[in-house]
Formats: sequence, structure tokens, C-alpha cells
Amino acid sequence: MINLLTLVLIFMIIGAIISIWTTDLLSAIIAVGAVGFGSSVVFLLLRAPDVALAPVVVEVLMLVILIRATVGRDVHTIGSAREIFGLSVAAVLVLLLLAFAVHAIGGLPEFGEPVMARVADAPASYYLENGLSQTGSANIVTAVLLDFRGYDTLGEATVLFGAILGAMTLLRRKSRTDKPRQE
Repeated sequence: MINLLTLVLIFMIIGAIISIWTTDLLSAIIAVGAVGFGSSVVFLLLRAPDVALAPVVVEVLMLVILIRATVGRDVHTIGSAREIFGLSVAAVLVLLLLAFAVHAIGGLPEFGEPVMARVADAPASYYLENGLSQTGSANIVTAVLLDFRGYDTLGEATVLFGAILGAMTLLRRKSRTDKPRQE
């Protein structure tokens, strides 16, 4: 398990380095997306599918919006050996990510099997036993999301806000450059 996590983290580091050093904006966006999807795989490997769901949603939305914003900006064809090498490395990295994701999903418990049945000290048992008395909320989902895991919920909301803000910034900058200047 540790070896697999290490490989996914190395994949994420490589993706981050590619996103920093590439001169092509579209390649940088795809590399950042690969890093985000890698974080989802890490959460799946750590058996936290609820936390893995937020990065998947953010990455899909971010990639769709940012790729749409950059498609018309720098279009060029692959012609040199250097670009073909980069494309082949990216394809291998995507295949590795897919293999890790399939392996992680295969290790998840069967649908409908409660975590409490697999792990005796699961936090879910504590939440169910003490949720109403400690939070005063009759809805246990609300108690978990806002009281027991409030910082996690705040972090997910921050990630969503940052992704939307980044997309709006790119789209707004493009529309401002289309307008003629009036002085």
C-alpha cells in the first residue's frame, strides 16, 4: 500500500513539474488536472471515497472550463521529436494513473457493506453513538459535515471556490482583451 501511494505521489510531483516548466498553456492545464486526479486516487487508496469525490468533481469542471478557454489560444501541431516524446510520456502517465485508479477501486468494500463491519474502531460508530448528544443535530449527516469534520468541509468549499475563481479570471481576461481600449 505504501509503495502504491509513493508511486502516485511521484506521479503527482512529475505532473506538477511538467505544469511549471511547459511553455504550452494547454499542456500545463492538463498536467495540473493530472495532479488533481492523482489526489483523488490517493484518497481512494486511503479508503476515503467521500473525500476523493470533491477533487474529481473539481478537476472535471476545471478541465472542461480551462481547456475550453485555451483551445483557441495556441493551436499548433506536433512536429518535432521533442513534442512526440512529451506526448508519449503524458500517455504513459495517464495509463499509469488509470491502472492505479482501477487497483484502488478494486480494493474498495462491496457496495452496501458498512465500514463498521470491517473496522471495529471506525469513526462512524462514534458519530452514530454520540452525534446527537454532542452536536444537538438530529440529522447525523449534518452533524458529521459541520461539527465533526467542519475543517474538511471548509477545505472542500475553498477548493471549489478557488477553481471557479481561476476559471472566471481566465475567461474574464480573455473578454477584456477583445474589447477596444477607450481612453
